[in-house]
Amino acid sequence: MKKYIAPIIIAAIMIVYFVLYFGIFIALIKNIAVKIIIGIIPAVLAGIMIYVAIERIKEIRSGEENDLGKY
Repeated sequence: MKKYIAPIIIAAIMIVYFVLYFGIFIALIKNIAVKIIIGIIPAVLAGIMIYVAIERIKEIRSGEENDLGKY
């Protein structure tokens, strides 16, 4: 269980960072269309981080703890 903590924490930190970083931009921009476009970016990045965290957890479960073992 301890091995799963690091990928989850890193993914959560990155998602919070994306949301806060782009949230500041969204708050400063007046145009609604630009706000929507900029709002999509952190959603996509958060989705990618979740996907990467899930893939890393799958690697840990399969016993592949070190990515360098593939090469």
